Amino acid sequence: MKKQKFYVVWKGRRTGIFTTWSEASAQVNGFAGAQFKAFASRAEAERAFAQGHGAREARAEYNAKPIERWKQLRMLGIEPPILPSYCADAACSGNPGVLEYRAVNTETGAELFAHGPFPEGTNNIGEFLGIVEALMWLRKKNDPAPIYSDSENAIAWVKQKKCKTQLTPNPRNAKLFERIARAETWLRENQYPNKILKWDTENWGENPADYGRKSSR
Repeated sequence: MKKQKFYVVWKGRRTGIFTTWSEASAQVNGFAGAQFKAFASRAEAERAFAQGHGAREARAEYNAKPIERWKQLRMLGIEPPILPSYCADAACSGNPGVLEYRAVNTETGAELFAHGPFPEGTNNIGEFLGIVEALMWLRKKNDPAPIYSDSENAIAWVKQKKCKTQLTPNPRNAKLFERIARAETWLRENQYPNKILKWDTENWGENPADYGRKSSR
């Protein structure tokens, strides 16, 4: 059973002492310059809050680069992303709509590949292809690092070796379905050491492969 933690927020949407990370994270995630820290007892938390965020040992700035922010999560008892690793994501304007997908290095953001735009696709198709094509790319490099995705559907489809889209093939999306067929064949014929893991958006922020715009699934 996990021990109770107390989360002090000196600077955030609301300040104070919170008894759950979900409450505390709501105050600091995405808040520039947020300052917070976890403590093992309420007494410690109350002392730290009273002393203020100027106490060096009680500071944790949330506006650092992502990798620094992830390191700080260990102070809160939260596991950061595994490094080295890779992330896949997609963006689709409409459902179906114009689709793009890519994979990046989690730590550096460097692209492994980026494909699209494809007409009449869906976000889930793009996220499925992003994972599978990242597996293909890593297989060629003999790289066993894990791949993250924020799509539970895409992760399930990869494990089932089948893109279970309800989208109907037509001449406009024929190239996209060619990629789907290639991906399914590769999954049936190949094994891989890479773990496929769910990206924890709530605690880690946006998937590094995110396109920075809303998409339809």
